[in-house]
Amino acid sequence: MWPVGTLERWPFEVEGDRMTGPGVFDMKAGLVQLFAALQSLGDLDGVGILVTSDEEIGSTTSQRLIEWTCRDAGAVLVLEPSADGALKIARKGVGMFHLEVTGRAAHAGLEPERGINATVEAAHQVLAALALARSTVGTTVTPTVVTAGTTVNTVPAAARVAVDVRAETADELRRVEAALQSFTPVLAGAALKVVTDSLRMPLERRHSSDLFKRAQHQAELMDLGPLDGVGVGGGSDGNFTAALGVPTLDGLGAVGGNAHAEGEWASAAAMPQRTALVAALVRDLLEETR
Repeated sequence: MWPVGTLERWPFEVEGDRMTGPGVFDMKAGLVQLFAALQSLGDLDGVGILVTSDEEIGSTTSQRLIEWTCRDAGAVLVLEPSADGALKIARKGVGMFHLEVTGRAAHAGLEPERGINATVEAAHQVLAALALARSTVGTTVTPTVVTAGTTVNTVPAAARVAVDVRAETADELRRVEAALQSFTPVLAGAALKVVTDSLRMPLERRHSSDLFKRAQHQAELMDLGPLDGVGVGGGSDGNFTAALGVPTLDGLGAVGGNAHAEGEWASAAAMPQRTALVAALVRDLLEETR
């Protein structure tokens, strides 16, 4: 996500415990920890590694590969960055939608009544989408990018509204999708089409609970201190594997912060600890299957 040339003005640097640079926290340090952990094990029979490059834009080209690769796995460990040191034991599902509104153009000054205002229709649909949110169960519905019209003196003939949906359960994500697909135009003569761009089902706690207990046990054995687990709003490729029913534990990567922003950093001191934790988890899982 960083443009070419960023390293020239913001190079990778290490100062004390802090490593800084574009992508160092999310998630280059996690990749280093992954390969260091596996290198320490020696026998990797039964271990598969999958690295993708389009997760930040919805895994549009890699989702099928992820699902094909991991469908029969006994467990999936995701080296996405931690949440202030905590592992990610739940992730909301993510739905990306857009609404296509078709109206009719007309001169805004001479005969606006002959037009069908796509911007006004879009406004109705934005409010209807907002009403689908359920804060009590953590479901958010957020209209984001809106485009409409061509010139300031023309009744808009078309509009487009992007909608971001986050939900903690698959049932909630499907409820919102079904509700959006049932939307109908408010203005006479307007047309409306709702498009599902992508659906990433949630990583629910039931998918990670056993693996998290294993991680806590291994951390205790290695005297790494208490290991916390949290739920987060953002999705990852771990959502795909959890949706397949494969036990999935996320957030095993770097400890740090400020992801995707200037000043992104990762803790150098935490890297050996998290590397050892990943190695111990892999070893524990392999021993169970041999």
